[in-house]
Amino acid sequence: MIAIIDYGVGNLFSLQQSLKKIGAESIITSQISEIECADRLILPGVGAFGDAAEKLRQSGLDLIIKEQCNSGKPLLGICLGMQLLFDKSFEYGEHDGLGIIKGEILPLKDFVSDLKIPHMGWNSLKFLDDNPLFRGLSQGDYVYFVHSYFAKCREGLSATTDYGIEVTAAVRKNNVYGVQFHPEKSGETGLRILRAFNEF
Repeated sequence: MIAIIDYGVGNLFSLQQSLKKIGAESIITSQISEIECADRLILPGVGAFGDAAEKLRQSGLDLIIKEQCNSGKPLLGICLGMQLLFDKSFEYGEHDGLGIIKGEILPLKDFVSDLKIPHMGWNSLKFLDDNPLFRGLSQGDYVYFVHSYFAKCREGLSATTDYGIEVTAAVRKNNVYGVQFHPEKSGETGLRILRAFNEF
């Protein structure tokens, strides 16, 4: 069972539909008991980092997520959910993240001058390690991105994409995984990634 963590940000239905398509059982929940009983966790999210981080703190889900990660349970952060895994973000101020992966979230506009922000649409992946999320994929496979901020990693960089600079596309630290793109919007490639996660 995969628990999709519901903390009030993100379109969770399309993610659950993609999991259903690959035959994965999932539940959308904010209940601590259900999160603790799940085999795997997905932390989704769209919107502003500061608001999302505050909602996690107010609900106590930040502590549960860290506890579950420390127990060895697989977790996948998607888009803003991936960014929340990092130490902090500089989106509209400075905000603390979960601190599971070392690094910061920075504005693309400060590094990319001749391309549209947000980075939105299909872009190719460059794999840097043997991340099991990408089992069966090929260098250059395309996935769907929508973001204006990116992760500057100090550990765990697993895949990048080219958007004027090398942009973090995926991270990995032990049992914790994150992708900046949306697997649920990335066609067959995205379904393969979700299927791999479901088989951990």
